[in-house]
Amino acid sequence: MRDNDISRRRLLGTVGAAGATGLVLGAAGGAAAHAAASGDAPTALTELGSSAVAFHGTHQAGITTPLQARGHLIAFDLAPGAGRKEAAALMRRWSTLASELMAGRVAGDGDTGVALDAGPSSLTVTFGFGRTFFDRTGLVAQRPPGLDPLPAFSSDQLDKKRSDGDLWVQIGADDALVAFHALRAIQKAAREAARVRWQMNGFNRSPGATGQPMTARNLMGQVDGTRNPKPSEPDFDRRIFVPSEPSGRSGTSGTKYAWLAGGSYAVVRRIRMLLDDWEQLPLKKQEQVIGRRKSDGAPLTGGSETTLLDLDKTGPDGKLVIPDNAHARISAPEQNGGAAMLRRPFSFHDGIGADGTPEAGLLFICWQADPLRGFVPVQRKLDRGDALSAFIRHEASGLFAVPGGPKEGEYVGQRLLES
Repeated sequence: MRDNDISRRRLLGTVGAAGATGLVLGAAGGAAAHAAASGDAPTALTELGSSAVAFHGTHQAGITTPLQARGHLIAFDLAPGAGRKEAAALMRRWSTLASELMAGRVAGDGDTGVALDAGPSSLTVTFGFGRTFFDRTGLVAQRPPGLDPLPAFSSDQLDKKRSDGDLWVQIGADDALVAFHALRAIQKAAREAARVRWQMNGFNRSPGATGQPMTARNLMGQVDGTRNPKPSEPDFDRRIFVPSEPSGRSGTSGTKYAWLAGGSYAVVRRIRMLLDDWEQLPLKKQEQVIGRRKSDGAPLTGGSETTLLDLDKTGPDGKLVIPDNAHARISAPEQNGGAAMLRRPFSFHDGIGADGTPEAGLLFICWQADPLRGFVPVQRKLDRGDALSAFIRHEASGLFAVPGGPKEGEYVGQRLLES
């Protein structure tokens, strides 16, 4: 058992008045440390604040971690003149920092104190490499085929300044200040090695806001994520994570791509929702566009949210109950040769645009072992005839290779940068 685990256990306490028991007190960077410094007795954190996600492991955190309430996506470009040596030093700094922050500890001597009174709050920090990272570091031979550029789609209206990047960082937490604290720490730790290319901020429903756990809703009010593959499914790892044994395009073990074993690919898209147009549609028309009931996410063919779509069912008029251009029909795995991706998005709202409409929508993030077998075939079909396309706009895009989780004593990407 590590020393910090022992110290955490010593801080276990109860919140008698609230009727809760066994809640973890703040770690060195949280309320307990603040209380200890001031001489006051430690105060118990809520269960929400005390929840911590491990930094080390087979896979990086932030992929299968449950949706968090707040998120920041940020891409960096290596500074002019920075190469492999500088990138390795940066990833070492970032990994050490992320490990401390995710455990609820302070971010070194220069900590801003923004999250001083909070615990880890399920903070995750996830790192990925863009296609150009391999050019800048002289590692083109180690660039995996999965980073081949995504094809152009007719619905794309991409802003290049908010797309791509050498490095990508995903930050998520169940507390907004904890997420912001991590964002600032990551930005400052970049020092002279890398510069911010773009940043996007998002949110989800806060844990505990509903009477029982349920699939999230997006800003159109639709239940979003029903058909996500689940870790309990026998083929989940094969679909989402790059294997450690050779396997076609994504083969890794014993090859120049071995550094990616246990990792994944993240496709990141900023999708603007044309909410003024969408909200003018009557409920029945909205449900036909999606192919599901708005109230509970169940298919229009009946059942509950998890009931499989009956794609052949017709109504009294002889027409398909789920229209042939409904989003749920076109994106269904059985309509795409079993193609699957783990969607883990954040919503965003950046105020009102110059045209007077809401700058709002979805920060779409999907994970898969191979984008050519996950995101690309599904998006191609959606691009050709999805009824939802009239109400959304793809405004930014990025594709990143996300290495496997680091072992104790390693930093993220070490197997690549020190190969």
